[in-house]
Amino acid sequence: MTETSAGILLHRRRAAASDHRDVEVLLGHMGGPFWRGRDEAAWSLPKGTFTDEAPLDAARREFAEELGSPAPDVPYVELGVFRYTSGKTVTVFAAEADFDASSIASNTFEIEWPPRSGRRQSFPELDAAAWVPIADARALLVKGQRPALDALLERLG
Repeated sequence: MTETSAGILLHRRRAAASDHRDVEVLLGHMGGPFWRGRDEAAWSLPKGTFTDEAPLDAARREFAEELGSPAPDVPYVELGVFRYTSGKTVTVFAAEADFDASSIASNTFEIEWPPRSGRRQSFPELDAAAWVPIADARALLVKGQRPALDALLERLG
């Protein structure tokens, strides 16, 4: 069975402009020891898996879990369903809204760390969030989420 996820791609304009150079997107840096010290392809949309929820409900829930605050109460549009090379799919919803990314409170996950040590440690799912110019976001995002940027740019015209 294919794993399904849903996420939110918030965007905002830094200044009144008619082109995409002033568009920023909200990204989260993935937490845990594997991602520590990495920047390129180490950022993600706030997203997560779901089974028995509507995709937008799941995306809003995951946003709150990963950033520690509810998703902005604004209209959302579905950008599409994007398939990772692993086969996993993510339904991405976009909205124009501001959000304070300076202090997040992400939920945590637990893994054995260091490997084969027998000790388990907890790490935040996201250890940072930031508004990133859309031109810089492509290199930061994990590969499977990059097509969502293209869909957003197409939607913005």
